[in-house]
Amino acid sequence: MDKLPTYLRKPVFEKLFAIAAYTKLNKEERDMYNASLKNKWDAESIRQTAILEQKKARKQGLDEGREEGRKEGRKEGALAIALKLKSMDMAVEDIVQATGLSVEEIEELK
Repeated sequence: MDKLPTYLRKPVFEKLFAIAAYTKLNKEERDMYNASLKNKWDAESIRQTAILEQKKARKQGLDEGREEGRKEGRKEGALAIALKLKSMDMAVEDIVQATGLSVEEIEELK
């Protein structure tokens, strides 16, 4: 039997025939087969690791982008508040204390 009959093409029978074929190999052929399997498993492991690293890097990039966006948003909010306080003729030192901005940043506001 070189091929599996149609009615035996089920995973359990395919596995059984694969084992039978493996046991018919001589030592040299078995060593070559095992080396081939090891290479296949190593390649799959490398591929899976690359996928995981790519996902991790993408997540890290998204997290960094979100954090940067939050910082920019806080800065824009502080600048808007400083602009309102400046238009209310509040002292620059008080605006610095209220917003955390530098004197230079506040003086540049128009």
